[in-house]
Order: sequence, then C-alpha cells, then structure tokens
Amino acid sequence: MKYPDDPGLLMGVRPDERSARRLLLCLDRCDDRGREQYAVMPELREQEERLQFDRFDHDDAWALGTRLVGLARERGHAVTVDIRLGDHQLFHYALHGTSADNDDWIERKIRVVRRFGHSSYLVGQTYRDRGTTFEEKSHLDAALYAAHGGCFPIILRGTGPVGTVTVSGLPQLDDHRLVVEALELFLDSKGSDKEAGS
Repeated sequence: MKYPDDPGLLMGVRPDERSARRLLLCLDRCDDRGREQYAVMPELREQEERLQFDRFDHDDAWALGTRLVGLARERGHAVTVDIRLGDHQLFHYALHGTSADNDDWIERKIRVVRRFGHSSYLVGQTYRDRGTTFEEKSHLDAALYAAHGGCFPIILRGTGPVGTVTVSGLPQLDDHRLVVEALELFLDSKGSDKEAGS
C-alpha cells in the first residue's frame, strides 16, 4: 500500500495543493477488508494550523454556513449545520431528512471542542491512537460529550479557538471532511478577495 508521503501519489499536484491531497489520501485509505481507517494525527493537527481566520463575524458565519448547506444539498446529504461564536449561535440549518437527534449530536460535539480546544474528530482519534475510546477513558458523560467527527474550532490567528462550526448527519469521518472542505473553500475565497482588493 502507498502512503500519503509517497511522491508517486503526488505527481502532477501543485505544491500548494499537496497538503490537502495528502489529507484526502490519508482519509480515503481503507484496510484490506474495506473497513474505515482513521485519519493520522499529523494531518488532523495540520488542518487546525492551516484553517485559521484573521477575523470571523456574523457575515462570515452566514457565508460559511450557506456554503456548507450548498455542498450538502449538491450531494444529497441530510445534515444539520451549526456555527457559533462562543455561546452565540450565528447559523443553524437542518436539511430535509434530519431530526432533533442531529441537534443533540451537535451539542455533544461542541462540548468536546470547547473542553479540549481541538476538532471533535482529533479528540476521538487521540484516544483511538492509544488503543482505547473516548467513551471508555475520558471519564466524561457520553450523554453530554461526543468525540465524533463533525465539529471544528473556529480559530483566530494569534488568539486561538473562539467558536465552532459543526455538521451532523453523516458517518463521523464524512461529517469531518465536509466541514474541512467548506473551511478550505471559504478561506481560499477570502484569500482571493484580499488579493483582488490589493
């Protein structure tokens, strides 16, 4: 099996796209029985270092939230999307096919991100890497905390986490991927806007 750092997998990929490509290759790997393999920790940490904002306000929450909803609609995903700054919910939308259970998952994932300061998927992966589970070893109430993928911290450069963007409705790796993809697209468009204005 080839691994993400194998240069053969990255031939023809622009240097600025290599990090994202490595992540996708890492996340897409399955073992020989077709079982999901989890993302490796360096890739998850790299996402949090890269996907940071200079500022984030109500308009950004609307733009990011509608982008997430648009991606989900295009793919026929039944998800709920939630964006918060601190305790202030700035965006919440539930697509057809979701239920109040998705809202409960969102609350539980958000508590994990607030407590640990990292994406809910990274927190869960930390325990998996130790050969255990978050539910078994964190000593936190599973009715209140869920270290399942789908909640990502809104990180201000030079400040740290100030909010959360969360998706619920897909398998946890797909929830995580959807949030990361939307953040990448959103931040790329912000960078393009900045360049156009200079």
